[in-house]
Amino acid sequence: MAGWVMWMLAAGVLVMAELFTTTLYLLMVAIGLAVGGVVALLGIGVEWQLLAAAVVALAATYVLRRSKFGRRTRVQAERDPNVNLDIGQSITVEQWQHDAGTNGEGAYTARVKYRGALWDVELAPAANADAGLFFIHEIRGSRLIVGNRPDQH
Repeated sequence: MAGWVMWMLAAGVLVMAELFTTTLYLLMVAIGLAVGGVVALLGIGVEWQLLAAAVVALAATYVLRRSKFGRRTRVQAERDPNVNLDIGQSITVEQWQHDAGTNGEGAYTARVKYRGALWDVELAPAANADAGLFFIHEIRGSRLIVGNRPDQH
């Protein structure tokens, strides 16, 4: 079997493995192997095939790592709607109480019935303390942090 066929078969195996892992890094190495196959098809020596495959695989991996696809976004679990389905849900607050803090600023809190139970509710810093409809932005323990709009954080 020709050398370039072996390179392409190895690249194909890595592409199939990538379908199971979904990390994209195996795909970058598969691109390097495919380039090694192209160099072999051109009839250039094995050393250059290996060098071309390695350089392209490393460059592709570096480019992937620097792109947005190579980075995982760090989201706090208490604010992530994928972790907690209550985030983004609406609640109605009838009355706010102003609790004075140690530094004089304080916070607005309330008790509301949500999902059949009483919850402590705290107003988000940028929200207005008027009675009405609020949206859950964050959950800290058994306390709901709410704001006036669903997208306000």
